[in-house]
Amino acid sequence: MSVAAARVINLIKTYGMGDAKVRALAGVTVDLMQGEFTAIMGPSGSGKSTLMHCCAALDRPSKGQVLIGDQNLAKLKDKALTTLRRDRIGFVFQSFNLVPTLTAEENILLPLRIARRKPDAQWYSNVIDAVGIRDRLTHRPNELSGGQQQRVAVARALASKPAIVFADEPTGNLDSVSGAEVLGLLRKTVDDFGQTIVMVTHDPVAASYTDRVIFLADGLVVDELRNPTREAVLERMTEKAH
Repeated sequence: MSVAAARVINLIKTYGMGDAKVRALAGVTVDLMQGEFTAIMGPSGSGKSTLMHCCAALDRPSKGQVLIGDQNLAKLKDKALTTLRRDRIGFVFQSFNLVPTLTAEENILLPLRIARRKPDAQWYSNVIDAVGIRDRLTHRPNELSGGQQQRVAVARALASKPAIVFADEPTGNLDSVSGAEVLGLLRKTVDDFGQTIVMVTHDPVAASYTDRVIFLADGLVVDELRNPTREAVLERMTEKAH
């Protein structure tokens, strides 16, 4: 029986006022399933980043609901939202967002330190092995390749055992080889750890690593695809463009 890690119900998000008003999300309803790797795709301006930001409690919707597990984000005050983001949500960004003066290990453990939580030693060890950076833990970001920096960022996202990880174009700044390694790593954490990952991407190759692709257009879910291949994703994207 599959369970939703996050539920989005009739989500509307508008920016600006009057003539300058933009509807980024026009009533999105979707369940993001636990233990699955989901891609969110769509043309520029389709609302995919807005949807992720609302799901990840980085932005508040204008109307509608987001539930992470059984917690309704709309009912949480700022302090509770901050705690939820820190304890239950992991983030991987396109630009790595590592602190340049800290070692790889210090970067990975930083969110836990801020939360005054000790890492679960066994889990931490599993994560370090999964991302393959045990021999790089004492290096600073400028001593690591782009692919290694993104592995550190993935380890940081996983270190707190989050309920869900949001990845925003995680391979956008990587060459194809490093990108494939990071995508393989995200896939592995879903398969081996039962991690839930939601990734915004425009790349059919990246989407082919996932279990399910959700297509957005004009702020609405217009299609979805299970067990995607690169070719099937490309075909759907071409159909949607006409």
